[in-house]
Amino acid sequence: MAAEQDPEARAAARPLLTDLYQATMALGYWRAGRARDAAEFELFFRRCPFGGAFALAAGLRDCVRFLRAFRLRDADVQFLASVLPPDTDPAFFEHLRALDCSEVTVRALPEGSLAFPGVPLLQVSGPLLVVQLLETPLLCLVSYASLVATNAARLRLIAGPEKRLLEMGLRRAQGPDGGLTASTYSYLGGFDSSSNVLAGQLRGVPVAGTLAHSFVTSFSGSEVPPDPMLAPAAGEGPGVDLAAKAQVWLEQVCAHLGLGVQEPHPGERAAFVAYALAFPRAFQGLLDSYSVWRSGLPNFLAVALALGELGYRAAGVRLDSGDLLQQAQEIRKVFRAAAARFQVPWLESVLIVVSNNIDEEALARLAQELVAVGGQPRMKLTEDPEKQTLPGSKAAFRLLGSDGSPLMDMLQLAEEPVPQAGQELRVWPPGAREPCTVRPAQVEPLLRLCLQQGQLCEPLPSLAESRALAQLSLSRLSPEHRRLQSPAQYQVVLSERLQALVNSLCAGQSP
Repeated sequence: MAAEQDPEARAAARPLLTDLYQATMALGYWRAGRARDAAEFELFFRRCPFGGAFALAAGLRDCVRFLRAFRLRDADVQFLASVLPPDTDPAFFEHLRALDCSEVTVRALPEGSLAFPGVPLLQVSGPLLVVQLLETPLLCLVSYASLVATNAARLRLIAGPEKRLLEMGLRRAQGPDGGLTASTYSYLGGFDSSSNVLAGQLRGVPVAGTLAHSFVTSFSGSEVPPDPMLAPAAGEGPGVDLAAKAQVWLEQVCAHLGLGVQEPHPGERAAFVAYALAFPRAFQGLLDSYSVWRSGLPNFLAVALALGELGYRAAGVRLDSGDLLQQAQEIRKVFRAAAARFQVPWLESVLIVVSNNIDEEALARLAQELVAVGGQPRMKLTEDPEKQTLPGSKAAFRLLGSDGSPLMDMLQLAEEPVPQAGQELRVWPPGAREPCTVRPAQVEPLLRLCLQQGQLCEPLPSLAESRALAQLSLSRLSPEHRRLQSPAQYQVVLSERLQALVNSLCAGQSP
């Protein structure tokens, strides 16, 4: 695949993926002689998406690839010159041409980690002008990925550990890059597979597919396959005309269901036969192209029983409209009755797959804010307390109980001593007037150094490893916080020194 057609390659070569206001601020820093001031940004969110109490951190691999490839090409600089004031000093554009991330350091939550409001997903430090330009692309790469992974994790919690979840939203995705991201991070969040072949090729996501309505409706029933014969699964004996065998079974099925043999749509049955000839060990039936009960179900049973006579077992059926739960329950009853009537026990356990906009409505608000410049803490002061930011360079820790379950996350200033297991800590819950004490059985540092002065510090985990971390992390979260409706809110607390800094800045005092 050519690099210019490869979304993975494009993701690593997007130096101009930024907002114009970031570029204008960069010019402002340069004119003020502050381009190389040391600065740190944090990327975090203010409230959990979907009304829940947790999120999953995702997108770090994309961020690292972007940062390591970050350079402005001549075409990028020329375009910026065309949209910035015409009297802009040409020396500014020469400065842009020399930019890279060789002085940028990133600390981050590992992909698949639980994330909570106010706790940084990324801390990015480096020259002020560079990290300002990086703000938008990093937010873009992390926000959508984390949102998709969190939604997938919530759907996994609803489905439970045994149900298989297949992501097949590529046809509705926001372009090929959006589709690749959605497929990748749905898998990280807990889905089993995706229909997106590119996600399998580039990211190692297990791929799985099914048939669509267009395949079913393309058959009229008059088509004659060039080779209608199907050999037995055991490989012994003569082949059988599958369409003819299915027609024989259709008469018995219709009699069992109380239908006329002319009611099931012949084109649908021909489509099922064609699919079964191509995939005898993975035959699936999409039941609602016409009528589920008068056509899709009897046609599927006829072809499935014909396959069963040859030693094959149908993989399942899919429902894509109507009351999915009620239909699935009633179809399961039909399968059980047919299994008993035709003496084929395997029919009882044929998979029933449901699709059609199975998701949760999502509103998520994420933000990335400047927290320190030149070693001095910065804080956004606003009349809306929710939009205030926490100042200074910070460290984050997860305080765990004796069973390993998370109790709360704690933010403190980076220069404070690392909290120790068994140590009594005085912490400030959000909005509290007084501190409280907690004695964690375990303390887990959250932010790991992944990029230092532009160099990768350690190999990034594979997508499968991040997926395993996500499921392990969720399993350790208490049921009250994991609950999808009206969950208990997980606490993110501040150390005494960080709270004191917040108070002093709010009061307008020197820190």
